Amino acid sequence: MNTIQEVIEKLEGIVMECRSNSNRLGYFAILYKQVTVRVMKGIQLNEFEDGPKMEKLDVIFAKRFIDAYENHMNGKETTRSWLKTFEAADHSKHLVLQHLLLGINAHINLDLGIAAVETSGNLDLNLIKKDFNKINQILSDMVEGVKTNIGLVSPFFKTIIRFTKGKEEILVNFSIKIARDGAWKFAHKYQEAEDKLDCIRQRDAIIALIAFGLINPGLKLRFWIWLIGTAEWKSVPEIMDQLDQITKKT
Repeated sequence: MNTIQEVIEKLEGIVMECRSNSNRLGYFAILYKQVTVRVMKGIQLNEFEDGPKMEKLDVIFAKRFIDAYENHMNGKETTRSWLKTFEAADHSKHLVLQHLLLGINAHINLDLGIAAVETSGNLDLNLIKKDFNKINQILSDMVEGVKTNIGLVSPFFKTIIRFTKGKEEILVNFSIKIARDGAWKFAHKYQEAEDKLDCIRQRDAIIALIAFGLINPGLKLRFWIWLIGTAEWKSVPEIMDQLDQITKKT
């Protein structure tokens, strides 16, 4: 892949495959496809300081998710962060929002910093910082739009979450800004690292722990997740269709 259009076509293929196989990873794939479409429009409208470099970043960034997906589907090894996401997709006990956040966690907290360095090479990372933040803002806006309209796919979510007395924080307030800032710090560490593979392994282990927390948020919150989940009774393809509508409107 060399262009953002090729990325979108590849993501559309993953969405179609997930829909056909009732694979819950399709929830994240739909969100990510729409984010990529929005980034492409931003490049076309000259919203970024360096459009060509942002296209390069987007391609490298997306390739990490696409490669992880294809490796997993073919029984090959992937990062622990993505493995947690893929394993969770096999279970119906997790909420739609949990599946989305697991994908975001692996992709921003691990993949984004690596992609930023591979885009910049040995050049000063600060040259792409504004555009780096812009891409994250697009993702953040999309996720906020999904949260606002989550009632379409999870009717009990907003009603029941009022009774959790702040325990919903790990689900509702997963901060993309914090993830973005962490990814930026990691990018600098990764660029300076002599042993880059070891640097990735160490970071991956940390991000996998965050994924574990998203999947296992605690005994008390687990009850509310189960209760909310009872209303997410629609099939995976039906939920994917609704998410597609929500993300397009966002």
